[in-house]
Amino acid sequence: MRIAVALKPGHSDPEGETATRLLKELGYKVETVNVSKVYNVFLEARSRKEAVMKAEEMCKRLLANPTKDKYTIVVEEQK
Repeated sequence: MRIAVALKPGHSDPEGETATRLLKELGYKVETVNVSKVYNVFLEARSRKEAVMKAEEMCKRLLANPTKDKYTIVVEEQK
């Protein structure tokens, strides 16, 4: 599964602001850059629902700060 963690609107993103400024200086017509972290998590689960529940728990316990972060979860089956 893939878990992407990004800042909620209204929180400062100094890394994104720096990237935006530098890309503009290099001639790219970017409006804004937002930095996020992507976690690729491989785990065993009996169902997609169980995998999402475990991912939600991981985010709440470790991967995301509920005060400033939002996250999305994408479950992909391994073959």
